[in-house]
Amino acid sequence: MSYYRHHVFFCVNKREDGRPCCANHGAHALRDYAKERVKSLGLAGKDGVRVNTAGCMDRCSEGPVIVVYPEGTWYTYVDKEDIDEIIERHLISGQIVERLKI
Repeated sequence: MSYYRHHVFFCVNKREDGRPCCANHGAHALRDYAKERVKSLGLAGKDGVRVNTAGCMDRCSEGPVIVVYPEGTWYTYVDKEDIDEIIERHLISGQIVERLKI
C-alpha cells in the first residue's frame, strides 16, 4: 500500500516565453487553497491526502492541470468550487469528476 491514499500534484509552471502555462490561471493560489482545505478536513498525512507542487507536466494547453495518484486521473479546474468538487467527490468519495477530467 502507498504511504498516501491520494497524492495530488498541481502544475504551477510559469513559462517566460508567453506560451500557455498553469501559473497564468492562478495555479499557485488554488494549490494553496487545496492544501489548506485538505488539512482543514482532516485528510492530510499518512494514509490520507498529500497535495504537492509540480513543475511543468506538459499539458499546459489543457491547463491549469492537476493529476491525482494512484489513479493517474488528470483534471483541469477554474476556481475554488472546482477544487472543492475534486476534494469532495474524488478524494473523499472515490468518484471521478467527469466534467473536469482531461
